[in-house]
Amino acid sequence: MTARICLFIISLLVLSCSRPKQESDTDFSLEKWLTHYELSGYVETPTYSETIEYSKRLAEASPWVSYQSFGHSGLGKDLPLLIVDKNGNTNPVAIRQSGKAIFFVQACIHAGESDGKDAGLMLIRDMVITRQKENLLDNASFVFIPIFNVDGHDRFGPNNRPNQNGPVEMGWRTNASNLNLNRDYLKADSPEMRAWLELYLHFLPDLFADCHTTDGADYQYPMTYSIETYGNIDTALARWQSETLEPYLIREMANDSMPIFPYVSFREWYNPRSGLVKSAASPMYSQGYAARQNRPGILLESHSLKDYRTRVDAHYKMLEHMLELLNQRGDELAILNLAADARTSSSDFRNDPLAVSFQTSFSDSTMVDFLGFEMQQRVSDYSGSTWYEYFPDKPQTFAMPMFDKVEVKHSVFLPEAYLLPPQWTQAVELLQTHGLACSGLAQAIEIEVESYYFSDVSWSARPFEGRFQLSFKQESQKERVLFPQGTWVIDMNQRGARVAASLLEPLATGSLLEWGFFNPIFEQKEYAEFYVLEKLIPEMLKNDPALNADFESMMTDSAFRSSPRTINNWFLSKSKYCDVMKDKYPVGRLMSRDVLNGLKYLQ
Repeated sequence: MTARICLFIISLLVLSCSRPKQESDTDFSLEKWLTHYELSGYVETPTYSETIEYSKRLAEASPWVSYQSFGHSGLGKDLPLLIVDKNGNTNPVAIRQSGKAIFFVQACIHAGESDGKDAGLMLIRDMVITRQKENLLDNASFVFIPIFNVDGHDRFGPNNRPNQNGPVEMGWRTNASNLNLNRDYLKADSPEMRAWLELYLHFLPDLFADCHTTDGADYQYPMTYSIETYGNIDTALARWQSETLEPYLIREMANDSMPIFPYVSFREWYNPRSGLVKSAASPMYSQGYAARQNRPGILLESHSLKDYRTRVDAHYKMLEHMLELLNQRGDELAILNLAADARTSSSDFRNDPLAVSFQTSFSDSTMVDFLGFEMQQRVSDYSGSTWYEYFPDKPQTFAMPMFDKVEVKHSVFLPEAYLLPPQWTQAVELLQTHGLACSGLAQAIEIEVESYYFSDVSWSARPFEGRFQLSFKQESQKERVLFPQGTWVIDMNQRGARVAASLLEPLATGSLLEWGFFNPIFEQKEYAEFYVLEKLIPEMLKNDPALNADFESMMTDSAFRSSPRTINNWFLSKSKYCDVMKDKYPVGRLMSRDVLNGLKYLQ
């Protein structure tokens, strides 16, 4: 053998050893790709590190899978993300240009509820490794967060979910700061949620699903679900969910011998016989937030008392069937989503009032069949409370009243734009985090706006999700206001107009005002000494007969009458020395498009 031939053979061997690993190098048999959950006999869920390890294995083995971190938790841990696309695309523009719909799924926002994590990892494995389900990627891409609340997941233990039947160990409900991430979508106090909002807006998926495990009563359904069809989403998308998505899932899950039912609560807590209640989701919840972003979202709630394998199977099937539907009807849904964006961005969107808060009506109900179990009412020997004992070996169908008529509690005619003075930096940063376009005024300007004034202001006695929520009454009035240079203008001709209204309309459920972002406006900063007021009050009463009448009326209130400080502060608030900015919302509502079009902005 010549030296040249030997060198050629050696070169081939070197190239063969050094080339990147190809799919043909990988053993794709199911036995080599069983998840930790399957290897445990369907009773355990993997830890954070084990989940990351398996996710990276999937990405290393298949060019269809990309593993990424989309941010960091409060403790600095990576937030894991898997993007699954048959063309290997990871950019939403490229994905859509290839004609695919985007299905965005998250698990473990409540880290003790791990069913969706194990279901999602198996589904990805079956699509890209064994290829048994690869057809689910023909016309759809799968974006999957296996663990959203990673710090809560690392609080791993067997005693974190007293109402839940497995797995052996699981994570904790809240993050390291004790915040429930599924109450944080609007206020975005957590680093995890701020990272999620950036990711969600990057992909702006065609369909979204959030995987949970419920608490509550015992019943036959392994899975319940919630979709938004109550006026908090574009009407065409509400119709698609109720006429296409919901019937498809009900039918296919029934074919799988897994009956499903809407996620409901009881009219009276712990009393199943009181009736079932459906309600519109607040935008602080995942599916409620997706609705405000003009995208359908579904809350999946497997039943906590079912064994872990049953719950994971139910999640697997629901995700599989949603991918099936997207493969069949994804083009149709994408068109509806874009049409919803166009409607929200247009002036026509402001022709009618927008509902910003909702309530369920109990004046009427519909009788429905509910697959439950025989139950008996008991009285506790310890607390004296009423509770129900369920008998899962005795299934029973109940005819129950369903209260599902959702009414508008508050609605508003939206302005052409909101004006937010530049000193409210935390608020404007949050608006931008939600993807809202904000432009700064190039110069100060005095213009007519609608302003809100508040009264009867009070805060909750206890914190909720780290904040003391606000209740109030409001009135509006037109007035000319001088807005300084740099004031942020939020033009409502943008697709996020529903989100802007949810944040900036005080009566909207979960508004920035309600969460306490504008608390300083309610603080009195100047006071008058009593000896000054003693000379001022007689003069005020002498010159203003109406003030006399108001004072006499106020004095009929014993609490007012018995508090000298309250009386003196009342007179101060009626005097020329009053703080005209106290209790006034700093955000102006600009109602004129012509005025808006004439504004000049900082470059």
